[in-house]
Amino acid sequence: MNDLANSPGKTPEQRPPRQRKPDWIRVRAPVSEGYQETRRMMRELNLNTVCEEAACPNIGECWSKKHATVMILGDVCTRACAFCNVKTGMPRAVDPMEPEHTAIAAAKMGLEHIVITSVDRDDLPDGGAGQFVKVIEALRRSTPDTTIEILTPDFRGKMRAAVEAICEAGPDVYNHNLETVPRLYPTIRPGARYYASLRLLEEVKSHDPMIFTKSGIMLGLGEERLEVHQVMDDMRSADIDFITMGQYLQPTPKHAAVEDFVTPKAFNAYGSIARAKGFLQVASTPLTRSSYHAGEDFAQMKAARAEKFAKQTARKADQLKI
Repeated sequence: MNDLANSPGKTPEQRPPRQRKPDWIRVRAPVSEGYQETRRMMRELNLNTVCEEAACPNIGECWSKKHATVMILGDVCTRACAFCNVKTGMPRAVDPMEPEHTAIAAAKMGLEHIVITSVDRDDLPDGGAGQFVKVIEALRRSTPDTTIEILTPDFRGKMRAAVEAICEAGPDVYNHNLETVPRLYPTIRPGARYYASLRLLEEVKSHDPMIFTKSGIMLGLGEERLEVHQVMDDMRSADIDFITMGQYLQPTPKHAAVEDFVTPKAFNAYGSIARAKGFLQVASTPLTRSSYHAGEDFAQMKAARAEKFAKQTARKADQLKI
């Protein structure tokens, strides 16, 4: 990839102008009453959402339906990825009421499926894993029928213990995003390691094969087509069930520039290839984000696994007859 537009040494005059968004990537501003109700509830419960902090383009649609992705462990991240709009710095102390407030929000919103994510907390001894466990436990007590999807950081240097503790708490879906192709990690995700993220997802399956695993990448950062195909193969080697692919959008001029707006046709082609490679579920559109339509996608993924198991059982039965 070329030198990033957010390089500290570049002045605003030196940075290339931001590309105009194509028609297929534009969304309406959030104005609905459902959006306002969700916003008020999050403020009342002192909860953060990745929808707001990461400037998600789907916030109007999701919040109007009272779908929100809760971001635990505060709103300040200890890392500074070139693509992310979340604040960077020294985080505040962990809020002990966060798990209960998250459960209250899930109950009030009547959520069938909830997504919990977090900032990176390299300052904490466990990387924040204990707070994920407390949130899952609070949700199980308050809304036992709600399925739980978590989107965690990589728990750098603390991965194995963190994954073990979280898997013991029993989330339904464990998501951790690879974000981009390995070649772009030094500039786009400098605080992380591609193969360490793959190992995290392998560790989840090793601990509990029945937990669905999920990962996603952004397109439009300068990746090559064959590099995306290789990421798919790496994910399947790690037995990842669900891949998401969406268009990267530059949050501010200080962030990594958009190298290319990938067309809907190209996203469809990537999606077809991913399905052929054996993922249980694939989401590949310009506006796809990790938690966009997560509930519907979970139901489809669960049905796909049941169908897969049924076919395997039938084949074994036929082999025994022979």
